[in-house]
Amino acid sequence: MPFSKQELLRLPPSALATLRALVVPSVANNALHFYRAYPKQLEFHAAGGPLTTRERLLKAGNQLGKTWSAGFEHAMHLTGRYPDWWKGAVFDEPTIGWAASETSQSTRDTVQRILLGQVGSWGTGSIPRDAIAEIKRAAHGVPDAVETVLVKHGGGGDVQAGTSRVTIKTYDQGRLRWQGETLDWVWFDEEPPEDIYFEGLTRTNAKAGIVTLTFTPLKGMSAVVRRFLQEKPAGTVVVNMTIHDAEHYTPEQRAAIIASYPAHEREARTNGTPTLGSGRIFPLADDAISESQIAIPAHWPRICGLDFGWDHPTAAVWMAWDRELDVVHVYDAYRVREATPAVHSLAINARGPWIPVAWPHDGEQHDKGSGEQLAAQYRDKHKVKMLKAKATHAPDRTTSPPQKEGEGGNSVEVGLMSMLDRMLTGKLKVAKHLGDWFEEFRLYHREDGKIVKVGDDLMSATRYGLMMLRHAALPTAPVQRRESAVPIVDPTVGLLG
Repeated sequence: MPFSKQELLRLPPSALATLRALVVPSVANNALHFYRAYPKQLEFHAAGGPLTTRERLLKAGNQLGKTWSAGFEHAMHLTGRYPDWWKGAVFDEPTIGWAASETSQSTRDTVQRILLGQVGSWGTGSIPRDAIAEIKRAAHGVPDAVETVLVKHGGGGDVQAGTSRVTIKTYDQGRLRWQGETLDWVWFDEEPPEDIYFEGLTRTNAKAGIVTLTFTPLKGMSAVVRRFLQEKPAGTVVVNMTIHDAEHYTPEQRAAIIASYPAHEREARTNGTPTLGSGRIFPLADDAISESQIAIPAHWPRICGLDFGWDHPTAAVWMAWDRELDVVHVYDAYRVREATPAVHSLAINARGPWIPVAWPHDGEQHDKGSGEQLAAQYRDKHKVKMLKAKATHAPDRTTSPPQKEGEGGNSVEVGLMSMLDRMLTGKLKVAKHLGDWFEEFRLYHREDGKIVKVGDDLMSATRYGLMMLRHAALPTAPVQRRESAVPIVDPTVGLLG
């Protein structure tokens, strides 16, 4: 019968020592039974539940619990011991898997330690001591490194008894050493090279197995990071865990840790944001431009920026303009791939059919089937309030002769500098709940001086809206303004953000 806290406090020291001698080993030797995940770790685990999800990335800062959570998940797959709260992937039969990191030493000190425990205390890691059937040490290389672990799987309920096997691999072994095996799962701890990643993924194809990655993206926008954050093929999932999601730190500890990192690594090491260095187009923290929900006064004109797409998403961004302070507030965003203008038009009109829509030059292209311009399809067929002409910068009235409307050009660099100027001067604010917008904002970057035109759909839509801000409009039947200290809010739109 378990003791209450009060009963434990009344026990004599000798009894406490005896109890500790009995309880501590049982806890240490069966850590899997006592594993409890933080909400973000739960999200990562649960994302593996759908059969269509094969590739998962837990992108997180340093020392936040990413390796720990993956180690315990794979201990479940090895043993077949799943807790009642589990909603992730389940294997009813013994599994064969690989767990890997960069070098033999780093793998021994991270992946191996999480799975088995410290050297000399094997069985105190995520794999329970009574489930370990055999440990085979690596024949050469780093002292105490393990090559293979045989694990007892199941034996109760629907889980069939048998023996699972995990082989501990390293990236520096090279791609050829990653060939041949057919696997149920692969776990990459720390970011793998592209060739190693795809070789590991290939090992799981025959069994439609799972691949998990846990790393802090310190290598910038690498091919593997781009796959998950920008290309996003079907079957991939990303969960981002920041220092604020790690419940083992107090607020004071978090503040001290954040302050301890160099400025150029801070976002990566605390929030899991890829390090882009000088290549980042908007080198600002989210807090510099984010804002909470506010009511939109009825006298603020609105505009929507639209970026056309198909294999890459069609994106739209809605903005409200405080003319008095010249502050633009991004309050809504939409990003959907492989859908028709009819679908996108429904979403656009639902947010206010009176809001003018700015669009880029490719809206002048003709559809191969109908021969109709894309922008005209939205305007004429689907009743979207498209502006008459493609997005251009405001005409320069100081030239001789002054430029006319539409002669301001559509330079991308000019548009980006205008966006950055607004950000730096507090004249562009974005509702903080727009996660997709901020994701693109953080990852928008250059390589070799050129803008990377991948995963930039919402950024482009924002740029088009700002280019045509002079055409922002009020509702066709605006709410009458009154002299009042309380702003009049347009009831058809509601809250900003």
